[in-house]
Amino acid sequence: MISELSTLITLGDEFTYLNDFFQTPYGNEIAELRKNKPLATMPISMDDKSGVEHTYNVEIKGWIGTYTSTRGRKVELTDFPDNFISLYANQKMGEFNILPVVGQNKLNEVYVVGQLHVDIFELTELPDMALSNRQGYKTDDPRYQAVLDYVRKTLLPDILKMRDLFVSLGKKKKEEKKLEQQRQNEASFKKSVDTFRKNTAKKAAQKISSRLGISTEQADEVEAILSDEINTNSPDMGIKSIIDSQKKKLLISQTYRDKDLADIIYNMLVFNNVPPEDIIYTNCDDEVSRIPEGDVGKSGIYDYLRDFFVDSYSTQKIYVIFVTSHNTKSSWGALMEVGAAWITQVEHKIFNIYDFRPEHPLDDEQQWHSSSRDDDGNLYMSKLSVDIFAQKIEYICDKLGYKKRTRQENKDHLSTLVKVTPR
Repeated sequence: MISELSTLITLGDEFTYLNDFFQTPYGNEIAELRKNKPLATMPISMDDKSGVEHTYNVEIKGWIGTYTSTRGRKVELTDFPDNFISLYANQKMGEFNILPVVGQNKLNEVYVVGQLHVDIFELTELPDMALSNRQGYKTDDPRYQAVLDYVRKTLLPDILKMRDLFVSLGKKKKEEKKLEQQRQNEASFKKSVDTFRKNTAKKAAQKISSRLGISTEQADEVEAILSDEINTNSPDMGIKSIIDSQKKKLLISQTYRDKDLADIIYNMLVFNNVPPEDIIYTNCDDEVSRIPEGDVGKSGIYDYLRDFFVDSYSTQKIYVIFVTSHNTKSSWGALMEVGAAWITQVEHKIFNIYDFRPEHPLDDEQQWHSSSRDDDGNLYMSKLSVDIFAQKIEYICDKLGYKKRTRQENKDHLSTLVKVTPR
């Protein structure tokens, strides 16, 4: 079993040998995915067989883990469940599965498996706690209750948190692989375009020279002219690649202090059928819209934008939504994104917080959306602002080819996300 686990907790030195069978593709994170803990000890008071009260220590040793995958485990419905936490006493199984009792019916509990040894269950001086059919324990026994309480409140939550980390590491690795494939596609695309430009100019010049019988010097001049024209006009040729379909389509440029407005914009985009994986939003609560940490160099998002939108031969540009306020001028990152948008001449929309006024090089001549904050710092919008907000979201969806919602649907949904005032 251990070799098939994604996470592992051992309790007590007796079970640390199981570490030798545990494997993970995330070697750098093994300390977070495999933990060795001392046996758990809980004091209880109960009467012995003679009716005399004593204090005893309930000691729990053993192991618990989560499967890497449950695919293909259960062949028949009549099979025993693969997710279970069994209880043993003196090397004998006393109860096959306490997971239904200690669990909360969470989806990730299907990955849990464990074997816990509690020898005090069969301590001879204490009353027999086994059920008459010997397939479980009396639920009112203090020893049993102490074990359930520890597993429910401590052990199970700990292993599920470790499972969440394993899943996030897998998502990160998958995203890193996807970005690496993008880089390889970009490099291949650039090489193909360069080869096309060079070979086309050279071969065309050779044919022209052969037919017209011109000199070598003139042939070189013809090749130079052709090369210049190809380089100048190649964007008009519609040269594209599958890399365009892999790129992010939207950037929400914002500061963390204005995350509340950026969250509303993000929510409205997703509500209008914009896939989260098409959006770059560095402070997003959903990891899929953030650039993987440490994957694109020390400059993070700026390296990503340079690799796939500035240095690329692809003609696709990213669409930028600027969230502006007085916080913008104090954010170096936000100012860099404003400058980059101006240099690359990308289309953008502005969602502003009053009483800040966006300035050039942002497109400050067109109407921008405006929100306000009350004395407590909470956002609010007028009915007119709600309509303008919906209008701009719909325009962006039309521009990028997403199936937008109706105006009324957008206004109704936006009204659930922000306070709306008559004026």
